[in-house]
Amino acid sequence: MRRRTLLAGAGGLTAGALVGAGPVYAATDPIRALGAALLNPPMAKAEPISLDELRRAVAVARSVFQQAKYGEVAALMPQVLARAMATRAELNSTDGVAAANRHLAELYALTSELMIKVSNDRLAWTAADRALQAADASGDALTQATTRRSWGIVLRRSGQAETARQLVLDTAAALQPGLHRAPDYLSVYGTLLETGAYTAAVDGDRDTAKALIAEASNAAARVTAGPSATAFNPTAVDLYQVSIARVLGDSGTAIEYARRIDPLAIPVVERRARFYSDVARAFHQWGKPEPCYRALLAAEHASPDEVRYRPAIHRITESLIRHPNARNLPGLTAFARRTGVPV
Repeated sequence: MRRRTLLAGAGGLTAGALVGAGPVYAATDPIRALGAALLNPPMAKAEPISLDELRRAVAVARSVFQQAKYGEVAALMPQVLARAMATRAELNSTDGVAAANRHLAELYALTSELMIKVSNDRLAWTAADRALQAADASGDALTQATTRRSWGIVLRRSGQAETARQLVLDTAAALQPGLHRAPDYLSVYGTLLETGAYTAAVDGDRDTAKALIAEASNAAARVTAGPSATAFNPTAVDLYQVSIARVLGDSGTAIEYARRIDPLAIPVVERRARFYSDVARAFHQWGKPEPCYRALLAAEHASPDEVRYRPAIHRITESLIRHPNARNLPGLTAFARRTGVPV
């Protein structure tokens, strides 16, 4: 099988190496270009690569996403997905095909996460469905569990909160007998509980949300083997506490939880930026424009893409511009321009 090296050696794990020569960003909007690639894949077949190269490509794509560089990961993803599919098509061994499907499932799940960031729920659904199919074909229990979490999220966002909650809880229950096998089992289990708790909160079920996040907290206390693939730990649970309180309408409680968190202790940039966004949304919901704006600036400092690509942040910014106290928010107009909000 003829292959072209995707990554330029162990030291070349960069976004540029993934797409080859030329700029990282697509000529058009990278999010729009990724959507077009999902809905209308090019007819030309991409070149397959080795499974090791594919594994490293997936790791790079995940790393770029975790750095909250949403435009960059969107620009990378069409070619990485195409090469992953070409690689799977060229493999003959059962184990090789299963591994390729596992990597493809992670790429599609990551794409779904990205589309949720930009509130494109239709494409998030498309990507999550493909992730689920690839995961089932892989036969890997943890891959299947993580993609079912992605599927549950798009179900919730489509208005099917009860179905979404049942899905993630059934998936968590299926993992329970294997929690002793490896730290990642407990980590994925806890992440499913977090998602179930948030889904219950969105559905207005305060008691279930409280019970599930408490169980997730207990699971996080048992994770002792260092960072896991899902970054599940007590701080991650605290971040969900902020989100859950906010969607339940308890803005003050959300801010109380937020004040217990040291943002510098959040190692993943994407999660740190999302934390500041959640704080901004809670203050906005509470009717406190000044701290809301400060949280938006902190989110931008953590990741410019967090405020550039997220429609929820744009809506808050538009609201602040119209607020009677807008004159007390220095630099708001410039902030709005940087994030693409009309002023």
